[in-house]
Amino acid sequence: MSVIAVLVPDRLPGHQLTTPGLVFGTATAGHPDAAYEVRLCAAPGLTALGAPAPLPVSVPWGLDGLTDADVVLIPGQDGDGPRDEPAPPVLAALRAAAARGCRIGAIGTGVFTLAATGLLDAHRATTGWRHTEELARLHPRIEVDPIGTVVTDGRFLTSAGIFGGMDVCLRLLAQDHGERVAGETSRGLLTPLLTHGDRVQECIDRELTESAGIEPTLRWLETRLHLPLTPADIAAHAGISVSSLNRRFHAQTGVTPPQYLLRRRLERARELLEDTDEGVERVAARCGFTSPAGLRHHFSRLTGTTPRAYRARHRAAASG
Repeated sequence: MSVIAVLVPDRLPGHQLTTPGLVFGTATAGHPDAAYEVRLCAAPGLTALGAPAPLPVSVPWGLDGLTDADVVLIPGQDGDGPRDEPAPPVLAALRAAAARGCRIGAIGTGVFTLAATGLLDAHRATTGWRHTEELARLHPRIEVDPIGTVVTDGRFLTSAGIFGGMDVCLRLLAQDHGERVAGETSRGLLTPLLTHGDRVQECIDRELTESAGIEPTLRWLETRLHLPLTPADIAAHAGISVSSLNRRFHAQTGVTPPQYLLRRRLERARELLEDTDEGVERVAARCGFTSPAGLRHHFSRLTGTTPRAYRARHRAAASG
């Protein structure tokens, strides 16, 4: 059984507290070989959960819960204020975990806690788009990825907030038990309860994007992923300024237009790798990457593997 230790700081957003248990519990229920224990471990000074309102909380483990963990997860805290230096016992516990080969995942602003240990120096890392410049300024020895997708560099995983916790947990699950188990777990988490739920969700998504006036532009982008589009091109189609486009995109998708475009190109590349026999060069061209090397670079940063290796694993899992 693998032990997942979640380091719980003060004012932790509630959804970040529950996400690891949801993901790994769903995996265990559907795949008996994927056995996990999720421990909630209090950082010094823990008094309450954060948004939407402070909620007193009692956590059964302290930092001792990290000593034999296979994975340590560091969620982010609420707020955009100054970054407090993590307590020395927290830094010592994280360094000790890394020294014995433990994988460490930082979600959203949790990356600042991990960065304070020095463990991320000379490594790639990311965080939510609002904090990437701050991370680069405070920790110049880290190679900060501004895209905000999941970044895997050795034993360290970092991601943006909100859904980043789920992304990190699914990436860890794929490392442990393969893409098939991670994919089935992801689908299980997102399966609607109603038989017509897919149509309901499509309607909700459509209403959200239409309320911001970007639905026609999203459809337009889907047919032009192969083209070298700029934010100005996208804004011109939407009939608004680039700054307004950025606000509307982030309000409805959580990312900027270039980030959205990159994610959709990577998703399209993944679909082509799964469903066609086209070579990596052709896949790259169809998805708007200027070269196969560009596709390999972004694909490996997102998935931790190469396009060819991903295709081979997907087909092996499908045939098995």
